[in-house]
Amino acid sequence: MTLSASVPSYRAAREGAAWVDLSSRQQLRVIGGERVSYVQGMVTNDVEKLAVGESLYATMLTAKGAMVADLRVLKRPEEVVLDLEPGMLPTAQAFLEKFLISEDAEIQPAPDLAVIGLLGPKHVELLGKLPPGALVRILPGLHGTAVDLLIHRDALEAVRAALAEIPRVDADTFEVLRVEAGQPRWGAELVETTIPLEASLDRALSYTKGCYIGQEVIARATHRGQMQRKLAGLLLGTQTPERGTELRRGEKKAGWLGTVVQSVKADQTIALGYVHRDSLAPGTVLELASGGTATVAALPF
Repeated sequence: MTLSASVPSYRAAREGAAWVDLSSRQQLRVIGGERVSYVQGMVTNDVEKLAVGESLYATMLTAKGAMVADLRVLKRPEEVVLDLEPGMLPTAQAFLEKFLISEDAEIQPAPDLAVIGLLGPKHVELLGKLPPGALVRILPGLHGTAVDLLIHRDALEAVRAALAEIPRVDADTFEVLRVEAGQPRWGAELVETTIPLEASLDRALSYTKGCYIGQEVIARATHRGQMQRKLAGLLLGTQTPERGTELRRGEKKAGWLGTVVQSVKADQTIALGYVHRDSLAPGTVLELASGGTATVAALPF
């Protein structure tokens, strides 16, 4: 299915100010005297370098380097908060607890927290509308632009009410913005077999921190210098192929499509997908197994 945007809210997110309800995201908190060092050994980025109040993007990996989840890590005075995609809390908690042996750390769900996203170049104007005491912390936005608000969940309705007159971005429009930004998402372009380097998640990786689960695989892949396939943008014109459609170059399989959307910015159908390294050059034309062609484009669109 090809997703399309609500143009008024899309324009507000691009040119003014808008908001998106991300309260279906889930959070874990890690407490205890060794909380920071424990999380440091479980994720791919450098948590120990964070000052209190700072956050970063990271992934958790299996010993074979495949993804368990992607997440944001926030260091607070007495806890480390992990912000996860909807539905990923049980998987992430089970993974963390599997390796928790004698460390002074405890992993707990954090149902008292929620996330609201602010979008657009004028999003700062929306901060003054928040009810007093609602905000826990401002986080960098998921798409690399604007910000997300970590708030107290019991203030969620009050925050929604305060933003009621501001354009609200629905889920489909948010997906269009995500694909245009070239950002993969768990359950779409990120799955249990994805290696972060394939998905161009370099911002989630630290090459100077100590050991973490899956580090050896990442180090070997980085040393080789090139993955067999990488995340790429694809221009599709007026075609509307399905997610998962195979990409071919002559007789060889060259990749597959991820999320397909109708782009307002590009004025055509676009997609994220994985493309073989021999076909990654922007402008490369690939065949769709369902008929038609796709042209490789640099990210972001």
